[in-house]
Amino acid sequence: MKDSLIIALDFPNKGQVFEFLEPFGNEQLFVKVGMELFYAEGSSIIEELKKRNHKIFLDLKLHDIPNTVKSAMKVLAGMGCDLVNVHAAGGSEMMAAAIEGLEAGTPAGLKRPDCIAVTQLTSTSEIQVHSEQLIGVSLHESVLNYAALSQKSGLDGVVCSPHEASLIHGQLGVEFMTVTPGIRPAESALQDQKRSATPEFARKQGISAIVVGRPITRAANPLESYLAINNEWKGVYQ
Repeated sequence: MKDSLIIALDFPNKGQVFEFLEPFGNEQLFVKVGMELFYAEGSSIIEELKKRNHKIFLDLKLHDIPNTVKSAMKVLAGMGCDLVNVHAAGGSEMMAAAIEGLEAGTPAGLKRPDCIAVTQLTSTSEIQVHSEQLIGVSLHESVLNYAALSQKSGLDGVVCSPHEASLIHGQLGVEFMTVTPGIRPAESALQDQKRSATPEFARKQGISAIVVGRPITRAANPLESYLAINNEWKGVYQ
């Protein structure tokens, strides 16, 4: 998973997904299936993507009582996903239960999916942390606290913004994964992302994996955009 570029398949149905993927041919991609697509298509979309040898981040952000999350993760573990997630705000007991569910549901002889926790959404601002969540510390301190709690609970990493990743690695080690959405080329519009960054910035922060959606999926030439962003992420300049 190290140095992966994950494409967010934010489409309403599998027809649009496979139309988008057609120009990529047989290239193995790392793709993210979020709520919209999964709720529309169910587990069949995971099965079809795996048949095409793509790696999958199933982005459902589970947040419920520990037993419910454990039971849900037991089901998700059998789908063959490579990466799943929860909300760190669910607490340490819930996150530990998620790992228990994944381990129980992973078929014998296979590696369980990696599990990461959402710290603060990249659409969340400093003002919202204080005025809506009533958190008394800074946004960065909140993220670091959630990250430390996630590691203590046995998770493999966190979802964070590119601006917190180096702080997390400095406190929790470079092996603790940081997965960052909100990545877009300098010329792209921010849209609903408040804490975004370029692929080059992300690379320099030592981030484990970046998630890119609309700058690729809504591009005039998605394959060309993917290659350009991936090159910038890998530090390859032509």
